Amino acid sequence: MAGGSAVLLGPAALRAQAAEVSYATRCIPPAGIGLPDVNGTTKVEITAPAAAKVGDTVDIVWKFTQAASKNPDIIDLPANSVQPSGTLKAAGAQTASVAMQGPRENPAIPKGGAMVLSSMKGTLKLTAAGQVTLTPDAYVVNAMSTDTKCAPTEPVQPAATITVTSGGSSSGSPDPSQSPSPSPPPASSPPPSSPSAPPSVSPSSSGGGGQTDFTGKVVDVPYTCASPIGEKKATSPVQINAKRNGGSYDLTAQFKKSVMDSPIDIPADSVKPSMQIVLGGADQGSVKVTGPTNKEAIKSGAPIEIPDLTGTYKPGATGTSTLAPGVLTIEALGTTTTCTPDRSAVSLTLDTAEQASGASGGGNGSGSSSSSSGGGTSTSGGLAETGAGDHAALKALGLLAGTAVLLGGAVFTYLPGRRRTR
Repeated sequence: MAGGSAVLLGPAALRAQAAEVSYATRCIPPAGIGLPDVNGTTKVEITAPAAAKVGDTVDIVWKFTQAASKNPDIIDLPANSVQPSGTLKAAGAQTASVAMQGPRENPAIPKGGAMVLSSMKGTLKLTAAGQVTLTPDAYVVNAMSTDTKCAPTEPVQPAATITVTSGGSSSGSPDPSQSPSPSPPPASSPPPSSPSAPPSVSPSSSGGGGQTDFTGKVVDVPYTCASPIGEKKATSPVQINAKRNGGSYDLTAQFKKSVMDSPIDIPADSVKPSMQIVLGGADQGSVKVTGPTNKEAIKSGAPIEIPDLTGTYKPGATGTSTLAPGVLTIEALGTTTTCTPDRSAVSLTLDTAEQASGASGGGNGSGSSSSSSGGGTSTSGGLAETGAGDHAALKALGLLAGTAVLLGGAVFTYLPGRRRTR
């Protein structure tokens, strides 16, 4: 019986323990988002073996039992879009900083819903006999390729203690090679190179000779994009082409390159772009062009391809008319982001013939024109053609309202929390 008791007590002494601590936390949103530092309360449960031997490598689990905030009432967060990492402090018989990281696994989180963070794991090699305490420290929440950094604002109590005895590694110790280690942050994608402009159409070919296809010039358009959480500047190369269709013209606006990689898995049919093409010269008003939603899901890390935006232009005046990229609208995941050109540039110039109920003077024309060159003439508003200037590539496109450019800082808009008694 005595021997049997020893057998039962042995595993019990090595049984993993779990303890929870609660501590006040200050979180700093990503720079440039415009959100202030805020305070909240984090509750963490640490699981580790109650006893082990010198030389053992032990597994440690950090579980968030309460995040410091709910998801703000801005946007629904897709599943598997949030990843935590952090540091655990070992003290006592030995001192060490243990790197912890969790997988990018979370359920879909609706606006106003509770934040759900995956459990983080790490390993610690025991080097000295005695009591080793484990205390949670600072952590980082990565969402949509941006980091929100959180750190305690008060002393944190140890959440677990390991009793370490002298001796060799126990046979049940996990293989250190199997322990998780934080993966390096994804490398930033280089800005897209400026696309080469296609051959311009000769002005002498416009208006006559039976020409039906007219190719515009690629122009770089700097935007200021406004979303529910602030503004962001970005630039994209845009080209406007036209095809004669009776008295009207079928227009196609193209974004010449994929301007960003997706930071998360994007569901199909979730992104809807549209743009106003601004008319100038003899004609006035604008023509709306729209694109289809993404037909297939886009995997994390894959390029976001911007579809062609199409519409019909019905000329409202006779003369030389210009077409320039105007306001861009992105509807994604329940939000709307509006991008307004800081400066515009003419992509296509057309010799137009007035049509009944055409665009001239209207705010949303649908006429077309007999074309001319894909010239670089400035718009009637005096906006000269410009290059990319000092703006970044248009990362706002594709999933502007829900991607790295604007969303990341909103994911952890921490609400003021009461200081909780442990």
